[in-house]
Amino acid sequence: MPELGLPEDTAVRFIFPHAPNLPVTINGGMSMPAWYDIKAMDIDRVVDTEQLRASADAVAKLVEQQKQKGIPPERIIIAGFSQGGAVAYELGLSYPERFGGVLALSTYFATADTVQRSEANADVPISVYHGTFDPMVPESLGVRSVETLKEMGYDPSYQTFPMEHSVCLEEIQDIGRFIRRHLL
Repeated sequence: MPELGLPEDTAVRFIFPHAPNLPVTINGGMSMPAWYDIKAMDIDRVVDTEQLRASADAVAKLVEQQKQKGIPPERIIIAGFSQGGAVAYELGLSYPERFGGVLALSTYFATADTVQRSEANADVPISVYHGTFDPMVPESLGVRSVETLKEMGYDPSYQTFPMEHSVCLEEIQDIGRFIRRHLL
């Protein structure tokens, strides 16, 4: 967290939910941590959108818990890596109240054709990050996500890093700048 570069007196709470163990088709049907089933590894990945939405609903419950503690949604940034990024797109664009932002890391917009967008988040700040050497989620899927978001009227930022399916210090520092810009 220190690499985010947030002021020391900033009151910030990070909640990192873990995906449940689910059977995953591309893993031979064996259970593993997953937000939803991935049925194929092709470029147009077939995903279990019903389970993805259920995962978005589960994360929305975490948002509701924060609201009950007095944190307004506009002070909440929804972020996700890989499958979690697909969940972040779904929740961040469909939630009925304005969020502070959406961060999508090494991911793709799995529900681009079906997301029920909320007017409250019609102009939510979105930052997309991707590794140029990502063998799990090819960069082309990150680019496609950004193009789709622009077609929908959003103004996402897009940044790449010379890495595989991971995060790097420069990315974390940019996330810190995003947080400072949109919450502080």
